[in-house]
Amino acid sequence: MNDWVKTANPTDDWKRSNPDVVIYLPQGGDLNDGDNEHFLVFEAPKSDELLATWNQSTVEAHGDNHVVLARSSDGINWSEPQWIAGTHSGTDEPQASWQFPVVTQSGRIYCFFTKAAQGVPGGLSGIMGGVYSDDDGVTWTGGGEIRVPPAFGKPSDPSFETGGFIVWQIPIRDSNGRGIAGYTLWDKENQIGSLHFMRFENIDDDPEIADIRVSWLSNGRKGIMLSRYVIPQGCEEPALALLPDRRLFVTMRTLTGYIWYSVSDDDGETWRDPEPMRYMDDGEPIKHPRAPCPIYRLEDGRYMLLFFNNDYYARNELYGDELPEKHPDIKTGPVWSYRRPAFIAVGECHPNAHQPIWFSKPKQILDTDGIPVGPKGTCEIATYTSLTHHKGRRTLWYPDRKYYLLGKHVTDEMLADMKVEA
Repeated sequence: MNDWVKTANPTDDWKRSNPDVVIYLPQGGDLNDGDNEHFLVFEAPKSDELLATWNQSTVEAHGDNHVVLARSSDGINWSEPQWIAGTHSGTDEPQASWQFPVVTQSGRIYCFFTKAAQGVPGGLSGIMGGVYSDDDGVTWTGGGEIRVPPAFGKPSDPSFETGGFIVWQIPIRDSNGRGIAGYTLWDKENQIGSLHFMRFENIDDDPEIADIRVSWLSNGRKGIMLSRYVIPQGCEEPALALLPDRRLFVTMRTLTGYIWYSVSDDDGETWRDPEPMRYMDDGEPIKHPRAPCPIYRLEDGRYMLLFFNNDYYARNELYGDELPEKHPDIKTGPVWSYRRPAFIAVGECHPNAHQPIWFSKPKQILDTDGIPVGPKGTCEIATYTSLTHHKGRRTLWYPDRKYYLLGKHVTDEMLADMKVEA
């Protein structure tokens, strides 16, 4: 047994999940780097590099969020992170949180983020800040803002404000080639999360931030929410995938113990009523706690789902300190106690089925053994991830306990036995 298995040593506990790549290990000091998450890696448009952006802070919800970027020419060796936007230690600069890149046809990279005053827990607000780069992220220009409209009430009514929004995955292109991102929206008057979508209408013209035209797609303004017969009704953290028949497919996290999904046949203007996602039509629902559940389209046309394969409820304001009796082995604890181990399932498109993507049986790929690390003391793994296929290598980029940033190669051999059993 390896020395680091039983007890956590922050110096080398990054080895616990057996990563193939190490991107960033916290250095401490005045770098405010105890929290590293929202880890989005993508291909540089004007070179053969990979670029990695993430949200960094002293500790999650501390109020000093900032966005950084690192680069790699081989996907193995990574540069030290470069600060893009947000709070420097010892300043009154606003926060930059939950960044996401949009790459235009010319190769300009826009980096958008939630912009909030320093000290706001979670960095939540209704303001989307943005900067852009024309040299693969070496230098950044701009500093404009876009207001995200509220979901409830009239947009012109100042009594209705956006309490906060988060985009957590890299936007995709819709059936007409337009960039579209899903986001969670909370209003100050209504704390229930709902899903919405923003479509960038003219971004391929490389406009200034203030001149970007955004269509706010809110499914009739209410957004996507669970049925009123489901308690709690809220849903969060949409992950988009384009189907071969040009429809959009979205997964979402809930507090029901399962992943839910929806389908749009008009590029996100309207959505089917959401339902629990199953391994196939009439199959078993896919278990999942309150955590992100991304779905990635693979280069061969299949899909990969990342999830936690358990329906444990966390201690929170809804359930108090009680857990379902069917899980007597799990003690009460914070939500992140249930964000492990991490599993994948491979999806195949069945366009004529009610649920258009069917999934293989799950396979466990990552775990922390339940050992907490970092100032937050979390034991979660692979939350807020990304996937790349670069120079013939498919890699899942994941935060380990929102502390270390690592990569795991997802090989063809790993997926070879993951077949859909129709």
